[in-house]
Amino acid sequence: MAMSVLADSARPTPQELGCDQTEYADLLRQFDQPGVCVVCLDPSLTVQQANLEFFRQFEDSSTDVWGRDFCDLVHPSVQQALRRQFTRLVDGTRHRFAAHAALVGAQGSAFTSALTAVAVREGSSHVASILVVLRPTAGGGEVDMVTNRKKIVTEIEARILEGIAAGLSTVPLASRLYLSRQGVEYHVTRLLRKLRVPNRAALVSRAYSMGVLNVGSWPPKVVEDFVK
Repeated sequence: MAMSVLADSARPTPQELGCDQTEYADLLRQFDQPGVCVVCLDPSLTVQQANLEFFRQFEDSSTDVWGRDFCDLVHPSVQQALRRQFTRLVDGTRHRFAAHAALVGAQGSAFTSALTAVAVREGSSHVASILVVLRPTAGGGEVDMVTNRKKIVTEIEARILEGIAAGLSTVPLASRLYLSRQGVEYHVTRLLRKLRVPNRAALVSRAYSMGVLNVGSWPPKVVEDFVK
């Protein structure tokens, strides 16, 4: 299957994007920045076209991305929050949004981007497609996130991690999970060792940075893909 490469002629007009000339000029500048990925989705979020930079993240293989749901290419920890944002574009609640995104590229490597998504309209209301621009974040490159659905925590460790992230101390956690205080401390120690951190605050921060905890979810929730 040949790549469906997004050409300059496919760039939508300001009228289609529902934005003024200043916003449109800003968007066009993003197209031309080195390392920027541009993707065109249909209203069901299926990848229809992309520029060469986007395909390079997947080792130039259009078969890996063309025709797939864009959210399936996103790290599980941000899928839920990102899909909610896209839903608001499609139903007309908003015409654009910006977010931090992590995508899983070639060989399961995760890379972070500053994402801007804009609804492209036909007429006054119908959303014909969605234009997504992915700009490399400061520092760029691959990030240390759990990918490939690696099971790194047990069910009880997941519940304890969620409780710690919600601000619970040992006694409330023990009561909630029907464990002794010593039992909770045992599992906390295992989590600290697994994630290679010195304390509970670092544990929560590390879990979010690795994508083990869902972004945009409260109360905190461990991504089920990573639970044994």
